[in-house]
Amino acid sequence: MFIGHFYIACVFYIAFGVYYVTSMTRQQMKNSGKIMKKACMPKNDVTEDEVGEIDKGKFIEEKNVMCYIACVYTMGQVVKNNKIVHDAMIKQVDMMFPPEMKEPVKASIEKCKPVAKKYKDICEASYWTAKCIYDADPANFVFA
Repeated sequence: MFIGHFYIACVFYIAFGVYYVTSMTRQQMKNSGKIMKKACMPKNDVTEDEVGEIDKGKFIEEKNVMCYIACVYTMGQVVKNNKIVHDAMIKQVDMMFPPEMKEPVKASIEKCKPVAKKYKDICEASYWTAKCIYDADPANFVFA
């Protein structure tokens, strides 16, 4: 339930010009996230070993990994003016997620909303928000 859930969906939305999608499968979201992953990995000098299992709860507490997560969120259009926009996350979930994932993912986003306010740095805010969303519901967490 990473905020990345909708980021992945967002990439599909942006990359393919899809303006209305009823929902995507978990695998379609994961596949569309590959575009963001390919763009954000070199920008943040991270390896597959460092970021390849974020969706499985492997969060390495290093600045480049934190900024990778922020990059994915930014590409997913849920970061504006260096702040996480939770309403944008919720909209992405409503538009893109499979029906059975929508409510649990939105609940995790709401639960983790206060986390970002603890950090001035967008990399740290993104990292700790994503980790919170994962911890809240690992079964529904999707990340690039």
